[in-house]
Amino acid sequence: MSTSEVGGKPDYSPVSWREYFDQMEDVNVGLADSRDVFRIYKAGNEGPLLVLLHGGGHSALSWAVFTKAIASRVTCRVLAMDLRGHGATLVHQLEDFSTQTMSSDVASVIQACYGETPPPIILIGHGVGGAIAVNTASNMLLPTTVGLVAIDVVEGSAMDALHSIQNFLKGRPKSFKSMDHAIEWSLKSGQIRNLESAKVSMAGQIKRCEVGKADSLEQASPVTDVVVERNEELCDPTNANDKENAASEVSQSVYKWRIDLSKSEKYWDGWFRGTSNLFLASNLPKLLLLSGIGRLDRDLSIGQMQGKFMMQVLPPCGHAVQEDNPEKVADAVASFLFRHKFAEFRGENKCSNSLSR
Repeated sequence: MSTSEVGGKPDYSPVSWREYFDQMEDVNVGLADSRDVFRIYKAGNEGPLLVLLHGGGHSALSWAVFTKAIASRVTCRVLAMDLRGHGATLVHQLEDFSTQTMSSDVASVIQACYGETPPPIILIGHGVGGAIAVNTASNMLLPTTVGLVAIDVVEGSAMDALHSIQNFLKGRPKSFKSMDHAIEWSLKSGQIRNLESAKVSMAGQIKRCEVGKADSLEQASPVTDVVVERNEELCDPTNANDKENAASEVSQSVYKWRIDLSKSEKYWDGWFRGTSNLFLASNLPKLLLLSGIGRLDRDLSIGQMQGKFMMQVLPPCGHAVQEDNPEKVADAVASFLFRHKFAEFRGENKCSNSLSR
């Protein structure tokens, strides 16, 4: 975890995605007159392809620190994508968050990047992204998929928590006066518990908008009413701070949430219902990572006792497991990849692994 400080206080300034990924691309999907544009981040150029799917309200940047950690352990490729409505991805059907559509998005992006014969794929998803990963695998939308990793996505506990999501959304700030303040809030609120990850990932959750000088932060329009030019959405989100001073001469910069999650409420039940049985029914090698043993529902408890999947509990951390504890998640995923001969350990990791066996 980053411990950098300025004047004895934590440094909450944002960090670029370039510190963790090799490249960023905008992938066009669909027909010319109705083309969707998905933001992706990539790392590595050999080995299996880890397709990383983030949780609701987050972005591909939530995988940044994990990507650096896993790439140091095993030989692999990484593709992390902003799901529809999230991050810098732009789609025409803005309010379609169905599991079927989101799973199809994943398949379309991979096909656009790798054609009909992509490398062996391990689907790794957190929260909603985990449910999308399970559905993508269950429907065999990516035929070269060889493994499945679900992070803190359990049907029983997710269904129980749905009623509290709206209260959480209503209780968080509607805007921030700077990216630094948003990063500070994410840590102090417990949404993210790792300073290093928050410094790179919050840029994928919020965007810079402008309000007139007469408007206060409290009077700023709701997220859904803010209009942002398309070219700003497609730029590097971490560049927003560079323009803040110039913009302040004519208007006041305000940072607001990129997605209004409350508008997707009608899809919440469909994201998770039946996910445990789909996960158990998959014939792929599977790994379930949890932030607490109490999250395990009945179906998964029985399946785990029957040895249908590998499982590891990673306390102490919050729901954003791969952000809070990226090194431990990378250790677990690397061991899973090595156990099933999907990937080889790198350098000193290969030696230490052979000694520990």
